[in-house]
Amino acid sequence: MSILSRILSDILSVAAPRSCPLCGKMLHGDESVCSMCEAMAPLTMLWREEENPMHQRFWGQMPIEKAVSMLWFVDGSVWQDAVHRFKYKGEWRTAYDLGRWWGATLRQESLFEDVDMIVPVPLHWRRRLQRGYNQAEELALGMAKELAKPVRQDVVRRHRYNASQTQSSYSERWENVEGIFRVRRAESLEGRHILLVDDVFTTGATLISLGCEILRAVPSARISVATLFCTRSGISKK
Repeated sequence: MSILSRILSDILSVAAPRSCPLCGKMLHGDESVCSMCEAMAPLTMLWREEENPMHQRFWGQMPIEKAVSMLWFVDGSVWQDAVHRFKYKGEWRTAYDLGRWWGATLRQESLFEDVDMIVPVPLHWRRRLQRGYNQAEELALGMAKELAKPVRQDVVRRHRYNASQTQSSYSERWENVEGIFRVRRAESLEGRHILLVDDVFTTGATLISLGCEILRAVPSARISVATLFCTRSGISKK
């Protein structure tokens, strides 16, 4: 999403009524989602458990401070439709609005007060060019608005193009993300607590690949993870 496109979109959003990114109902005030969708949300409540099942998925893979996800991924639901729209239908604003909602929840829980920066999982430039934006970055920008933390898109890059993992098996997902990230400006990460952000947690392969690459380049960094969705099968797989 270019800066000009974002400015134009923000101008239009002021002039036109804002609608819920899930059901389309008109929003009021500073709402990110409507009260009905918020009440019906399949919340994981994982942020209430320090060593929750998602956190445990990183054990033995990489050192982790905290790992949380807001919503369960429910097949055939408006939640799955929201993911499809912001990943494949160009609806970047849906990711941003849902990110604001997630960020507001985390702020109320005071979960990431000591985080120094938010780093979205980067897309390869070819995929970003095709899509026009990075949905993880839009999600991170929405979260950052509520958490008052800087988003750093310049400290890691995806240097190798890899195939979509939607239909990949468990082992294929791990093979697909091996060595695909590179750290830039390592000095800016020294001693920092970094919150990695992505849209959906399935096996954790991408996040672990990214986190391990950061820790390899900057051993003094600390890593936490927050995703918008996670699958029940993903956090229960042993």
